[in-house]
Amino acid sequence: MDGVLLVDKPAGITSAGVVRALKRRVGKYKIGHLGTLDPFATGLLPVCIGEATKVAQFLSAEDKAYTGCIRLGIETDSLDCTGRVVARAPTPPLDQRVLESICARFAGECWQTPPMFSAVKRSGVPLYRLARRGIEVERAPRRIEVHRLTLKAIAPAELEFGVECSKGTYVRVLAASIGRELGCGGHLGVLRRTRFGGFDIRDAYPLAQLEEWPQPSLPVVPIRAALARLRELLVPPQIATLLRRGQQGVLACLPMPDASGETAKVVTTAGDVVAIVEVDVRRGRWRLVRTLSVSARAEGSAPAKLYKPQTAC
Repeated sequence: MDGVLLVDKPAGITSAGVVRALKRRVGKYKIGHLGTLDPFATGLLPVCIGEATKVAQFLSAEDKAYTGCIRLGIETDSLDCTGRVVARAPTPPLDQRVLESICARFAGECWQTPPMFSAVKRSGVPLYRLARRGIEVERAPRRIEVHRLTLKAIAPAELEFGVECSKGTYVRVLAASIGRELGCGGHLGVLRRTRFGGFDIRDAYPLAQLEEWPQPSLPVVPIRAALARLRELLVPPQIATLLRRGQQGVLACLPMPDASGETAKVVTTAGDVVAIVEVDVRRGRWRLVRTLSVSARAEGSAPAKLYKPQTAC
């Protein structure tokens, strides 16, 4: 059961709670989620199972997409619907041309400061724990990118939104910023994640359905498919065996990297993901960063055509 399980998280449960609920189904396999969703939020929560937990870091950096609503005229300390109201203001008329100009201003790269109610840690303590005690600390801003933002008024004090953004973007901060831009303040009322990298909410399963799944194995996305955006380097079984033993020397048999900082997956002709490699910038060649066991098979995939190395292996 090595792969990525796409869960449609319901409201009212933490992301860690989803993992605990599924733990009973996966038995001895390791399990962990990608991209935390707040308890009030719903939508796509990828869960890595078994050998897929070894490649979580290469999936977490993906862009994401969300839909939801912003409630205007009310600001909260958490910047979302779960917080304490700290300010109120009348809402101006919501002209679509004004909303479109706001979308244009927020699009592109910018710096965003993580909110106090977040899982970011200070000296090992999550900021939300400090926030609950009324403590606010300085936070370093982070560079993010908003690829696409849409806004539409659906009520006198409510905006429907859609956003595609980079890793590390706090949608609640974006919602509060849009409220301030309109001069009335606001907070994130509803949030649903619809895309996580190459994963789509349309392929996800409700948590309740997965808890009652009738088959022994859950419907996971194979590791090879989950890493589809990484370049694929194909090797024969004997090289795969050496790589799994951690022998870096055989990496010389691989094609040269295309770019500085490139990351790729090494796959056997049978469809097994063997390892993750990345470029050693100083030497301009591959280095081994993760190895996977033989069970990390891309079940159901057709055997891939083997490349011919430049040197004998």
